[in-house]
Amino acid sequence: MISEKLKNNSFILYISVILIAIFRLLLTATIPLLDKTEARYAEIARIMQETNQWIVLQIDYDVPFWAKPPLSTWLSAASFLLFGINEFASRFPSFLLSILLIIIAGKMVKKSGASFYLPGFILLTMPEFLIHTGVVSTDTTLEFCVAIMMISFWQTIKSEVKTYWNYVFFIALGFGLLAKGPLIIVLTFPPLFIWCCLDVKRFRALFSKFSILLGILITAIIAIPWYYFAEQETPGFLDYFIVGEHYKRFVEPGWKGDLYGSGHSQPKGMIWAFMFVFGLPWIQIVFYKLWKTRKTIFKNSWISFLVLWMLWTPLFFTMSKNILHTYMLPITIPIMFLIVYWWEDFTNKKLIIRTALIFPAVVFLAYFGLFTTGKLDQYMNSDKYLLENIKIKSENKEIPLYYWKDKNYSGQFYSIGKAQILKNEVELDSVMDLNKKMFFVIPTKNEQDISKIHLDKMTLIQSNFKTSIFEIK
Repeated sequence: MISEKLKNNSFILYISVILIAIFRLLLTATIPLLDKTEARYAEIARIMQETNQWIVLQIDYDVPFWAKPPLSTWLSAASFLLFGINEFASRFPSFLLSILLIIIAGKMVKKSGASFYLPGFILLTMPEFLIHTGVVSTDTTLEFCVAIMMISFWQTIKSEVKTYWNYVFFIALGFGLLAKGPLIIVLTFPPLFIWCCLDVKRFRALFSKFSILLGILITAIIAIPWYYFAEQETPGFLDYFIVGEHYKRFVEPGWKGDLYGSGHSQPKGMIWAFMFVFGLPWIQIVFYKLWKTRKTIFKNSWISFLVLWMLWTPLFFTMSKNILHTYMLPITIPIMFLIVYWWEDFTNKKLIIRTALIFPAVVFLAYFGLFTTGKLDQYMNSDKYLLENIKIKSENKEIPLYYWKDKNYSGQFYSIGKAQILKNEVELDSVMDLNKKMFFVIPTKNEQDISKIHLDKMTLIQSNFKTSIFEIK
């Protein structure tokens, strides 16, 4: 009976989606928050929840974080209120948004006769989407808002009369401005405009089926208040966020104005390499099919809509050097819809399914390989286990914790904000002169910056591949 079911592609899709989703949920609860990006956003949310400051994001106590809007932070902070301060709570909103997208897409394709589980299978076997199904970042909220905007635009244009999708478009735009700022306009309006230009009748449909003035008002009511109050409480925010984050970051290689790190300088066009690696194996299939059907792409309104949606983001980021692979996350949705559209054309679906399952299987084996051998704490880019171990070994959990030169964000999070920084040996001398027991965290790469005289006064008690913790008495 089971062997017969396994011959059924729909059953394989169903089982795969359920198992991968459960496994991904397990990862959200058991993998420590990783430095630097994920732990940073989790710490910002923790500080928000602790201080009850919901307008100005803080990267440290009383240090404003101007780089991103608050939506993802609000969600994680609210999750902390429900589930407590832990990695699962910080990641759960991202996991939930990804699952909601899968459900929405599943219901859409089911109406056309495709399997409800096919979108979920495609997305959860695509590296970029699987990684971000449960990662603390602003990219998942952006992806969700972009997807809802594009889906609602399509549903509105193709309906005979005005529908609620018309208003969903503007609601998603408003929340998108709170997810990652004006970038959502840049990623959605140009492909929609170009698609309408392919047939001028679409412009008439746009003006007749969208309540534009009311919609703009809805968007403004959702988004503008936070921008106003954030500027009022921390003057200078709008200039840094709008000009710096949305212009200079993309046109200035290695942008020096970043207050919270450094630009992610990459060769121009690197976004395409990211797309072909983190979109495996589906993006390769999409481009193959597009080449085979290149003469009819723009004759099919749905295909042309998806192609423009998919290609615009990498085209926009082609000339930028300050990029990450996460910038391709919004295009995982049109990739999925294109595969669904062509699914029945594929003659060897089982081979495609097996190939797609390779990445989740590798992640599964890697996780349980590290977990069962007890090496998970050694190879994770996080200070969680080191700090947990010193708490276990210490009778007094209030023993001071110092970082050498820079705090890791995971150290901030797992010490509940109690970690402090010693920037030089003068400050190190001042705390050592107190003759009190304390813990001193040194990144392995910076250990040579401390004199042997000071190191001789310390006892190594914990270490992993990147960090060592010393005890000073």
